[in-house]
Amino acid sequence: MIMKQEIRTHVLVLGVGAILALAPGQTMAQTQIPPDPTFVKTQVLMQGDGVVSRQFFGRIAAVETIDLSFEQPGYLQRLDAPEGVRISEGQLVAQLDVGPFERAVQRAQLALAQAEREYNRATSLAQSNTGSAVRARDAETARDLAQVALRDAEEALDDARIEAPFNGLIADRIASPYTTISPGEPIVRMHDLSEVRVEFDLPERLLKQIGDPTRVDFETVLPGTSDPVDLEFREFRAEASAIGQSYTISLAVPDASDLFLVPGATVTVRASLDMTATGIAAPATAIIMDPDRATAVMVVGEGDNGQLIARRQPVDVVSQGGTTLAVTGLEDGAEIVTVGAHLLKDGQPIKRYTGLIVEED
Repeated sequence: MIMKQEIRTHVLVLGVGAILALAPGQTMAQTQIPPDPTFVKTQVLMQGDGVVSRQFFGRIAAVETIDLSFEQPGYLQRLDAPEGVRISEGQLVAQLDVGPFERAVQRAQLALAQAEREYNRATSLAQSNTGSAVRARDAETARDLAQVALRDAEEALDDARIEAPFNGLIADRIASPYTTISPGEPIVRMHDLSEVRVEFDLPERLLKQIGDPTRVDFETVLPGTSDPVDLEFREFRAEASAIGQSYTISLAVPDASDLFLVPGATVTVRASLDMTATGIAAPATAIIMDPDRATAVMVVGEGDNGQLIARRQPVDVVSQGGTTLAVTGLEDGAEIVTVGAHLLKDGQPIKRYTGLIVEED
């Protein structure tokens, strides 16, 4: 009985001591133990991190690829078009048998000479009132028709030859020599390499985010070279592909005359866009989105007792491709929480997590 009474006495003394330890006017219910700080991963945002780069699968392309053909039917006598060989503008590619065309020119010349004689004779008779004026006018019409027939025959003779319309590359030899060719039948397929192009497909969502493609800097490493070269924007096909919903961007390779670039060869295009003017680059995992679509980040700040705390900072966000965002409303050099910011409360104590080593204050 004496031992139990001593235990009750000690418990009572401890309880009274705890009550006396409270601040004046403070109850035990009002006393809270400060929460332990939450370890978070942070990142310091710098204005210089505003350049966003992406890589795309591209291919070498020609300015144009056309099929050359004859306007006249005939016998294909000559075909100088080795596949994969570069040819110069004006160089002979194919030729029909010119015999029938030369004879047609001779017939037209003889017919014109006869029509000229008939016209001169009818005109002389009409002037001397010996012949009819109507006959003179008919002779004049016949002479004009003979002149038109001669021009047609001469043009047909010229069309019996196909010359390269530009400096290019023979892509495919479609027809075979010593065969009869119909008008418009393809003879050879030719690439226009007066300017070498690089083409790649840009997804629709990226084109919307970029806006004007001329703002983007493009570069690539060409086959057979080691140093990257800058590419110049030329055009983009303003029709999205039916499956991938992408647009074809066409870039020009400057000073490519000394390089043997074949259309269809694969290259990697690197596209870089400076987003400094639109904000500071921030990872997508750092952005907090409220139900009302307002956006914010958790900035690392200092509390009253010198401990690190997370402070909510509203920001405006511009997408840079889905993985990196540009935010406005932050100062250059601001430190933010990059992972799990949506789980923190404004003013919550935090500590920087640096892997296996935890920073001690």
